[in-house]
Amino acid sequence: MFDLKTLSRAIQQIADEKNIAPEKIIEAIEASIAAAYKREYEKRGEVIKASFDLKTGEVKFYLVKQVVDETMVVTDPEVEIPTTPVVEGELVPVRYNPDRHLLIEDAQKIKADVKVGEELEFPLETKEEFGRIAAQSAKQVILQKIREAERESIYKEWKDKEGDVVSGLVQRYERGNIFVDLGRAIGVMFYNESIPGEHYKSGDRLRYYVLAVQDDPRGPGIILSRSHPKFVSKLFSMESPEIAESSVEIKAIAREAGSRTKIAVQSNVEGLDPVGCCVGQRGTRVMAVSNELGQEKIDIIEWSEDPARFVGNALSPAKVKLVEIGQYREAKAFVAADQLSLAIGKGGQNVRLAAKLTGWKIDVRSADQPEAVQEGGIAAAAEETLPPSPEATEGKGEFIEEIKKEE
Repeated sequence: MFDLKTLSRAIQQIADEKNIAPEKIIEAIEASIAAAYKREYEKRGEVIKASFDLKTGEVKFYLVKQVVDETMVVTDPEVEIPTTPVVEGELVPVRYNPDRHLLIEDAQKIKADVKVGEELEFPLETKEEFGRIAAQSAKQVILQKIREAERESIYKEWKDKEGDVVSGLVQRYERGNIFVDLGRAIGVMFYNESIPGEHYKSGDRLRYYVLAVQDDPRGPGIILSRSHPKFVSKLFSMESPEIAESSVEIKAIAREAGSRTKIAVQSNVEGLDPVGCCVGQRGTRVMAVSNELGQEKIDIIEWSEDPARFVGNALSPAKVKLVEIGQYREAKAFVAADQLSLAIGKGGQNVRLAAKLTGWKIDVRSADQPEAVQEGGIAAAAEETLPPSPEATEGKGEFIEEIKKEE
């Protein structure tokens, strides 16, 4: 017999520490006792089951046999036996072993309504004495079962967090990859998912975007990122209640991590300023996001269905005088001479991000020299050839009129 109070407390303590159901602990105990019993008293090929009653402390042992018929039995040694059914509910062929199988004719003598595929349990003599090797085997089984249950629990918990932002402590830096302590689990941020130029020290607490959660025999693989564009949108949803409540929607985002990000926002509520909701009073909201990203510059522009207006807005902070829409999702943006460097950006970054944000190929030119191609002033959203745009003849006049009104 077991000391039930001590055992019950131990089960509950393990369940709380590992965040797994107490039933899983009891299953592990039963599996470990069955493994010890089989090693000490039974044949190697037999299937032994243990049943542990936590209320009484009584342990019962059973020999388990599967009921089979002749159609299930494979005698050819060269035929490969599948381990699991191809179709759910389908019976798997077996190599007949009298220690673990029982023919249907014999099984019906024991239980008249038995069906093929069922398992029959035969009571065994209860034993309480186990040798050292059997006890060691039981210990290994229970530890393995608890590890499996814990891994499954962690995987289920973190699978639901894919696409969320989490906080964690930098644990160590190894071959360019950052390992992060997330509490019950360890996440990894690969080199290409970190922000270029950002330095990480052990013990630093940072926020991360949960990119993916993979099921792995060694433990759930939690892939983290700080360079993913969606990390920025999630941070804004945390800072702006309007975005969290879907009153303001982030329609598009283009990012060069560690340097600059452009986001296009739209209001779903009449009269609500989407840009102001993201910037916050005195810029507090956008500054909070920028600080989390290591002072990354963030441009917030208003999204528009009008391609000319959208392209013009995307080149912010430069002021665009005219946008000409071409046939193959190509746009020419004309700016004043003193706005050229601002529209193109350092190394062409501003026009490059604007092209990614809008999905249009953008050609920035001077309004004074419209025929002259500017160095670094052309950027494409993608390298492949795009189909003709249905908006090719729309939007041009409206954007020009608004510019004139502002002037």
